Amino acid sequence: MSWGTELWDQFDNLDKHTQWGIDFLERYAKFVKERLDVEQNYAKQLRNLVKKYCPKRSKDEEPRFTSCLSFYSILNELNDYAGQREVVAEEMAHKVYGELMRYSQDLKAERKHHLQEGRKAQQYLDHCWKQMDNSKRKFERDCKEAEKSQISYDRLDNDINATKSEVEKAKAQFYLRTHMADESKNEYAAQLQNFNAEQWKHFNNAIPHIFKNLQDMDERRTVKLGETYRSFAEAERRVIPIVSKCLEGMVSAAKAVDERRDSSIVIESFKSGFEPPGDFPFEDFSQNLSRTGSDATISNTPKGDRERDGAPGPRPDPKHNTGRTKNKLWLFGKKPKWSVKMAPSVEDFSHLPPEQRRKRLQQRIDELSRELQKEMDQRDALNKMKDVYEKNPQMGDPSSLQPKISETICNMEKLRSEIHKNETWLSEVEGKQSSRGDRRHSADNHHHTPQGRESPEGSYTDDTSQEHHTPHHRSGPPQPGNPNPDPHEFDDEFDDDDPLPVIGHCKALYSFDGQNEGTLVMAEDEVLYIIEEDKGDGWTRARKQSGEEGYVPTSYVEITLEKNSKGAVTYI
Repeated sequence: MSWGTELWDQFDNLDKHTQWGIDFLERYAKFVKERLDVEQNYAKQLRNLVKKYCPKRSKDEEPRFTSCLSFYSILNELNDYAGQREVVAEEMAHKVYGELMRYSQDLKAERKHHLQEGRKAQQYLDHCWKQMDNSKRKFERDCKEAEKSQISYDRLDNDINATKSEVEKAKAQFYLRTHMADESKNEYAAQLQNFNAEQWKHFNNAIPHIFKNLQDMDERRTVKLGETYRSFAEAERRVIPIVSKCLEGMVSAAKAVDERRDSSIVIESFKSGFEPPGDFPFEDFSQNLSRTGSDATISNTPKGDRERDGAPGPRPDPKHNTGRTKNKLWLFGKKPKWSVKMAPSVEDFSHLPPEQRRKRLQQRIDELSRELQKEMDQRDALNKMKDVYEKNPQMGDPSSLQPKISETICNMEKLRSEIHKNETWLSEVEGKQSSRGDRRHSADNHHHTPQGRESPEGSYTDDTSQEHHTPHHRSGPPQPGNPNPDPHEFDDEFDDDDPLPVIGHCKALYSFDGQNEGTLVMAEDEVLYIIEEDKGDGWTRARKQSGEEGYVPTSYVEITLEKNSKGAVTYI
């Protein structure tokens, strides 16, 4: 249906309708603007929220509990989610709001042009009507004047008293008015014919053409609204896959929470290495008192024991026993001097409890070993460069590299000396812990506490102390290239019972099929535990949440390592 044929007389209403259409389009554009503002504010608030709860401490101070790591992973995913909300806002701003505002300006200009054409056509038709109406009125006036002149002429012609000149004059006036009426009649007929022709053109050609243009404009406006509605929805739908990955990452982070792992980290972080306190000995102060027969039943020493002993045993030294007991019970009462006066950091960490000292020494040895390996790699590179210079003198002077080689060798000797010194301290700590564990084991085999008896401060046992006197050694040979004893032998004692400690975590950047033997299959964005660093061959050893272990390409993952390579973190 066409507006030109059906609405030929509704110019004013079409004027109002097209203006309403443009107003509605601009109203929808305003809605989109407010909608993208909501998205931008939402994304900004999410980013501020993530920033607020992200750890502000250094990597060494960050807790390594799986619950904390999972929470940080959720924060990262939420930050990515906020980025997707920003993408939605940008899409709406560019493809919906911006397009609508540009199109609105074009519509206004086009509508103005069509309405101006319609008004010009209407004005021309009005002009034709006025000309026709003026000629009609003139014809009417001339006819009336001609009738008056005819009546005057007839009256004088019949009047016998009228002179001949008066009759002739009236007759001439009558002929003149009649001629003017005839000319007005012809002019009126011509103007009427012209007006009818222009009116037909106006309502059959000009107005239908203008109204058709207005109809096309309005229909294009409607189509544009439908397209922007679709673009509005597409902006949301495009980010759904990435948003789904963010949510899947949050779910994976939730599944990565391991309460047993967190418990083991607590043990490794706070374990002191001291033995639990022993039982208080009974101190009999009544042995020197004379007893009567009736008093004998009050004695704390069983009768059978006295008969077997035959005489009272030697009196224990209260001072000695009490002092020894207090030293063992510092966890429950007064702490020894080293725990009360926390001395500043000592080179051998002797101010720390044995277990924490062992971990810190092991950490330092690992750091020194890595620095030594770097110096060795630098020495090898310098030697290779020196060989190249010796074979090709034009490339450089070999003697210019000798100072740097000497400096590197000196650094290597210093590092070896430091490693040896720290290994000596570590052996001392491990030896003490081993001997202490042997004594504890012997005491447990020969001393049995009576049933139902408790320590003075309540029952307190620490089964982890048994770890030091039940060593388990690896059955396999040492790794190639390590002729010296492994400095991590103490930690390796537990490999048969516990898996390798986690030294960090990684996120898969790409999927890996893991078809070769010893490799590990991983999916994109999957989070894995790192249990062994890349040794320079491009492979990193990792562990899945399910416990499956294997090697993955180092370039396929984003790795976050802990400075403590043994996975133990100390919180102070």
